[in-house]
Order: sequence, then structure tokens, then C-alpha cells
Amino acid sequence: MQNLLLLLASYMFYGWWDWRFLLLILFSTLVDFIVGQWIYRTEAKNKRRYFLWISVICNIGILAFFKYFNFFTDSFIETFRFLGFSIHQSWTLKIILPVGISFYTFQTMSYSLDVYKKKLIPTKDFISFATYVSFFPQLVAGPIERASNLLPQILKKREFKYSQIAGGLRLILWGLFKKIAIADSLAPMVDDIFNNAGTYPSTTLLMGALFFGFQIYGDFSGYSDIAIGTAKLFGIELMSNFKFPYFSRSIGEFWRRWHISLSTWFRDYLYIPLGGSKVEKIKVVRNIFIIFLVSGLWHGANWTFVFWGGIHAMLFAPTLLLGNNRKYTKTILAESRILPSLKELILVLGTFFMVTITWVFFRADSLSGAFAYLGRTFFDFSYQPYLHPKGYRMIDFHILLGLFVIYEYIIRKNERSPFNFSSKVMRFIMYALIAFGILLFYESGVDRSFIYFQF
Repeated sequence: MQNLLLLLASYMFYGWWDWRFLLLILFSTLVDFIVGQWIYRTEAKNKRRYFLWISVICNIGILAFFKYFNFFTDSFIETFRFLGFSIHQSWTLKIILPVGISFYTFQTMSYSLDVYKKKLIPTKDFISFATYVSFFPQLVAGPIERASNLLPQILKKREFKYSQIAGGLRLILWGLFKKIAIADSLAPMVDDIFNNAGTYPSTTLLMGALFFGFQIYGDFSGYSDIAIGTAKLFGIELMSNFKFPYFSRSIGEFWRRWHISLSTWFRDYLYIPLGGSKVEKIKVVRNIFIIFLVSGLWHGANWTFVFWGGIHAMLFAPTLLLGNNRKYTKTILAESRILPSLKELILVLGTFFMVTITWVFFRADSLSGAFAYLGRTFFDFSYQPYLHPKGYRMIDFHILLGLFVIYEYIIRKNERSPFNFSSKVMRFIMYALIAFGILLFYESGVDRSFIYFQF
């Protein structure tokens, strides 16, 4: 009954946007539920692989049609135009992108892949499996859960636990702060700067890239906190999706801390099957570029995302080839000290700068726009103080970001406990301050859709 309630709530939640796309979720659910049973009952390797390909083709096919049909069609047409041939544009279709399709297709497909690898015994409980696929807190923007973590929790009866509920509410509060006070308050400035990049000097453009880095982090990690916190209210523990990525000391560490559910998905189901880092170096480099280019394309049907993934591949490859990519796997910044060392600080700032520059390609509408933005950033040395589009004091936003970074640094040892203070008085002071910050920076009439809803 708990799972039936969650399933109905999840379908109502998603169907409220557009009920027709519930058929897609149901189709994907049925395919992998049935395929999982077929794979498990079959011993012949060829037949098992055949059943697995049914899951892969169905899920990737749905994703490719709704998300990439027009992208590849437009690219095909533009290529032939470049070669001097004329093709009519009527090949493209008016396709609505279903919210969260990139997330739930990967989640259902990982179930069949785990059954195929004999890491998981498929369930015969369709209601529970359908709940696993459509669980509403993380349905539209992750974390992309593995069946080995989420499904066993759904299959067993959950009971009320005060500590779990309290922890969930704290994460929801912190997530709302990151979304409303950080991401949404920076969004108007980011939009203004990127939309009018040709009129602003380098200092303003650099600030725009910096603000977008904090906007997308506050937006996506804020959503993840809200999703994890909401799941806790139902007695379910989702995986962590962010672990303070802007305190990373290398690109390798950054990708172990940013969008963890996606990066580990590609690692386990694409990078390792290709041979990972246990093959000759030329193939290691090939595998790195494949995983990052595919990751970029996963984020959106635009060459800017592919290029963004390619840049990260170029930044990541040297660390892997030199054996430095696993250097900071179990340590955090200034683990046993109050402040980081000078070397750590330089590494963090260097990594953050590289990531910030690559965000320009992620945010720009086109590759030419991204290159023009960076060109003015590095070669237009004029100075002009930036004014908020609505006349707000800019100093307020700089103070906000400074305090946010300091607080994240204080809580950096545990991403799931943003208010981990032994004193109740201190906790309630922080609750009040965070709630006040949400109300202070809340602005009515602002588009509050999450950035990753478009993926």
C-alpha cells in the first residue's frame, strides 16, 4: 500500500505537466520489467545479450527521438549545405521534450544492465518496480538511482523515524536556500550578461561566468538536496549527488564530486566496459573522450554541450595518464586543519577557474557565441562597473556569495548534514537565518524552473 500510494502520487505529479508522457514512462517501465525477467531466466549468453539489446534500443530510441531527432537532422542539413547541396528544412519535427527523460531512461536501463551482469535479481513486484522508475522526488532531475540501492528500500516496509524526517527537512530547507537565494537571485544578472555579451567589458563577462557557475551549482545541487530530503520523508535514502565540487583540487576530483549519479553511471556502464584505464594509453585517451563527449551530448542537443564535454576530456586526460586522478579520493580540503594550505588553495582556485571558463560553453546558445564571449573576456581590458538590471546593490550579492562559500567550507565534511551543530540554539539560529535569506532574496514573478529540467 505504501508503494501503491507513492506510485499514484508519482504518476499524478508527472502527469500534471502533460498526462500523455505518462505513456512513455509506463512503456519504459514495462520493457525493462519484462526484459529483466527474460534475462534472469535465460542461461544462453547470446539470448541474454539479445534481451539486453531490446532494453538498450528501446530506451536509447525513445531518448534519441524526443531529444536528438531535430539536432541530428539540423546537423545533417547544415553539413550538406556547407558542401553546396540544398535540403528542405521540412525534415524537422515539432517535438516536445518530456521533462526528465534523460534521467528515467538511464535509471530503467541500468536495471536491465545490472540483471544482465548478474549483480541484481529482478523483482516480480511490478508495483514496486514502477515506483522505483517513477519515484517523484528524483523523477525529473535525479539523482539517477541504481536499482541495487533504491529498489530494496522500496520492496520493504518503511517506518517513521524522527531522525530521518528531521534530516530530510533540514536538507529541504538548505536546498531551497541554494535554489532561491543563490541560483534564482543570480539568474537575472547571468541572463543579462550572456544575452548582451557584446556590450560588456571583460570584468563584467568574467563576473557573468562566475555567477553562472554558482547559479548552476545552487540550482542543481539545491534540487538534489530537496529530492534527497523529500525522499527521507518517505523513509527512503537516495544517493548523494554533490559533495562540494568547487572545493576540488583537480578536474578528476571535481567529477567525483559533481553530478555523482551521472558520472558514476557513465563510469560503470560505458567507461569500464570499454576497458577503462586498464588498456594501452591510446585506448585510455579514447575512452576518456568517448565518456566526456557522450556526457556532453546527454546534457543537451547542442554542439556547445559536446564541446564542453570535449574540453573536460582534455583537462581530465593528463591527470589520468600521469596517475594523479585518484589522488584526492578519500580526503577533503584541509581535512585536519581549519584553513587550507597555500598549495591546496592554489589548486582549488586553479580548478575552479578552469571549470568556470568551461561553463561559458555550457551556458552559451552557440559555439560562435561562446568563443566571442571568451574572446572579449580575455582581450577586452576595459573596466566598467556592472549595474543590476533592476537596480539592486551589487555588493549584496557579493556578500551573499562570500557567506555561502564560507558556510559550505564549514560543513564540507558531510553534504547530508547542513546544520550539524551540537547546540540546539545554534541550529535554530541557522534555521532562522537561512529562512530569512530565502524570504529576503525571494522575488515574485521570476521563472523558477530548474536548469536540469531541460535535460
